[in-house]
Amino acid sequence: MPAYDLVLRNGTLIDGSGEPRRIADVAIKGDRIAAIGAAGSLRGDNDIDVAGKAVAPGFVDVHTHDDTALIENPTMAMKASQGVTTVVCGNCGASAAPYVRRQDTPHFLSLIVKQDAFLSRTFAEFAGKVEAARPAINGAFLVGHSTLRLSVMGNDLERAARPDEVATMRDMLDGALTDGAIGLSSGLFYPPAMHATTDELAEIAQPLGKHKAVYTAHMRDEGNHIIKAMDETFEIGRRAGASIVVSHHKCSSRQNFGRMRETLPKFEAAAKDWPISFDVYPYVAGSTILRKEMIDRADKVLVTWSDAMPSASGRDLRDVAKELGCTPHEAADRLQPAGAIYFQMSEEDVQKALSHPMAMIGSDGLPLDKHPHPRLWGTFPRVLGHYSRDLKLFPLEDAVRRMTSTSAKNFGLAKRGLVREGYYADLCVFDPETVADTATFENPIAPATGIEMTICNGAPVWQAGKVTDRRPGQVLRLQALQQEVK
Repeated sequence: MPAYDLVLRNGTLIDGSGEPRRIADVAIKGDRIAAIGAAGSLRGDNDIDVAGKAVAPGFVDVHTHDDTALIENPTMAMKASQGVTTVVCGNCGASAAPYVRRQDTPHFLSLIVKQDAFLSRTFAEFAGKVEAARPAINGAFLVGHSTLRLSVMGNDLERAARPDEVATMRDMLDGALTDGAIGLSSGLFYPPAMHATTDELAEIAQPLGKHKAVYTAHMRDEGNHIIKAMDETFEIGRRAGASIVVSHHKCSSRQNFGRMRETLPKFEAAAKDWPISFDVYPYVAGSTILRKEMIDRADKVLVTWSDAMPSASGRDLRDVAKELGCTPHEAADRLQPAGAIYFQMSEEDVQKALSHPMAMIGSDGLPLDKHPHPRLWGTFPRVLGHYSRDLKLFPLEDAVRRMTSTSAKNFGLAKRGLVREGYYADLCVFDPETVADTATFENPIAPATGIEMTICNGAPVWQAGKVTDRRPGQVLRLQALQQEVK
């Protein structure tokens, strides 16, 4: 009889494929799933009876800013407590590498980097820092287009890059992909990149096709000009020969509520002849840096952090402005550098996006915020509990699929995202009846209920409501992932 290290017995297997659940045993040996058998058929050195609990693949958070959180907070409780075993970092154009300039961390990058030492000249150097921290969960990393621009162009960003600068950024991207980064992200919405042209980004992105890497985009516009922004995004990915992921798809600002009826069919049409997908988070509010031009687009603005006025954290910007005796726009200037939560989406649109078969789930949480958006701790249980179980937007099997196999496939995370023999033992055990998010906008740092165990690479990293001492996470490098397919 094989000597399995761990057997999860009698669980309700929801294997990530979307197929109906079944009762089964799952056995682990080392970092792999060694066997799947009928209930009660497998035995190991450590058997755990999980009858009545769901056994699913570990969740893949496809949209994170956890780049340096994996180093500073390697237990990754905010993700392990949700059943997340892999985070895709470097989104929205912001990554910690490659960055070759010698200066303090630029304001934009302070979203993900609070210590200058984490900015790294090469991706290989940064990946080494992550590995040295021994995180509890896996990280896959994108290269940020804005990071490349800040590195090559400094503060001279209110223009398109010159041909020589484009060539330098293209070479930097190529080097990072060679070192194991899985793709390129852009954030044309943000000041460091908003003056970049479509041609600039398409030319920089050329190495993606050669490396079979992915292009993810925080589009130039998610409001009035969203259709034009989608066209630009699709053009850049196609010209680069890369699969495309639109980040945190939304129709923002009240005048655009209901426009999912336009955007979702457009995704479907484009996906007929090109690999295109999108991710979404299950909330009507987003979070990023505090920008005064965004204030009037939101129904409400909460301050998440402010270096100039730390006491503003967690408060309504209007109340802060009243205290300061100024307008909200003036307060935004006085609080800088700062971050904010913007209430700017409709619940109907959020539900339509979540329900779409192409959708993946990404938290887009900012782990370095003092008062973060609740999505940092609550995204995945919220989908399982509130949207699948309570509102019945989609079956539990489909909820798990869009968090696991769909995400792994779209990001090239080979041998993850399904419960299959020979796949990595990334697993989540949860109670379908009680799983729920508890994080709120008022109290955002709160672990979910109903997540019984999170296993990464064969080792439990969350169990009995707390982190363990196991730290088995890996940097998932592009070449190793592609080798797994072979």
